[in-house]
Amino acid sequence: MDENGADGAADTADTAGGPADTAGGPADPLADADIYRVLGPDGSPLSDATVPDLSDEQFRAIYRDLVVTRRFDERAVSLQRQGRIGTYAPCAGQEGSAVGSTHALADDDLISYQYREHGAVVVRDLLGEYLPYWMGHESGTEAIADGNVFPLNIGIAAHLPHAVGAAWAFDYQDEDRVVACHFGDGATSEGDFHEAMNFAGVFDTPTLFCCHNNGWAISIPGERQTASDTFAQKATAYGFDGVRVDGMDPLASYAVTREAAERARGTGDDAESDDPRPVLIEFVEYRFGAHTTADDPTAYRDPDDVDPWRALDPLDRMEAFLRETGRIDDEGVAAIRDEAADIVADAIDFAESIEADPRDMFDHAYAELPPEVRRQRDELLGAVEEHGEDAFLREE
Repeated sequence: MDENGADGAADTADTAGGPADTAGGPADPLADADIYRVLGPDGSPLSDATVPDLSDEQFRAIYRDLVVTRRFDERAVSLQRQGRIGTYAPCAGQEGSAVGSTHALADDDLISYQYREHGAVVVRDLLGEYLPYWMGHESGTEAIADGNVFPLNIGIAAHLPHAVGAAWAFDYQDEDRVVACHFGDGATSEGDFHEAMNFAGVFDTPTLFCCHNNGWAISIPGERQTASDTFAQKATAYGFDGVRVDGMDPLASYAVTREAAERARGTGDDAESDDPRPVLIEFVEYRFGAHTTADDPTAYRDPDDVDPWRALDPLDRMEAFLRETGRIDDEGVAAIRDEAADIVADAIDFAESIEADPRDMFDHAYAELPPEVRRQRDELLGAVEEHGEDAFLREE
């Protein structure tokens, strides 16, 4: 495995993006990038590209999960604007990396989530259980943990050492499991990133460091984030491989993650031994919208800069691939879109059926409440009992 992507990527797939533009559209922003790709901007496999050996059903499942994720993202932004959920991190444009990489993992592999990889939760069929988190219910994070997804981590890079620790535990206990740890390019500026990478390299933990390079660390562009040519090359300092992949190409994301997972398990075709080795995957992609619903991207980037990346939309490319290869037609696309709408609607109905309990604020921070926190809890619950819950509800 080298920095271009999967082992032998330079021999099995074009790293250039194909034509500079498609049908007179904007130039492909990754046309000259030295990264691993399977699909061109128009969804056609690149010349000599190795398309993953998947069944028709598996290809359609990837597309279905992309559509569900996009539908969920659109509805979640709308819900936030209506005041029905809290601040939310949109993922439009980045669905391909989260969905493709998760499909490449085993069901019991652990995913350490940052806050934008909603597609991973969709693939694990946890959307209904997950949405309550964004409405303030801790049951949402508890539910995804039951599906081998670590709860969301808002502290940048703080979850990386924990992910490495979990992977180390799997190795120590001889469990055939890997940890896919997701984070943004901004996390590479935090000390936790370097500590986690160093530990993983020294102790050969079965960890996939999934760096989502979407061009921006909130409002800081990549060129001001690091002097390194790539984020993938940072792995070299810690003694393991770093690879770059088109994160807006679901099939390339799948292929690179699958091979990285085999390397992490010590079962890859070119593995020198049975020892697991970590891998850093740089998913090169772009977020179409804001960092969160509390952000205004027009304050730091030109809206016209987004247009070339929209031509690489992972949903459009995957749908075009399926149509071109005869795996889906208009009726199949319509059925998946209808299914996605129903799945998201059901998730919203379920999440809004959960009634808030003020006790929940105190139940998950400490095994035994400190005296001052216990006093605050008793004071609040006493006031609710005295004045009724309606006195504490916001008027619509």
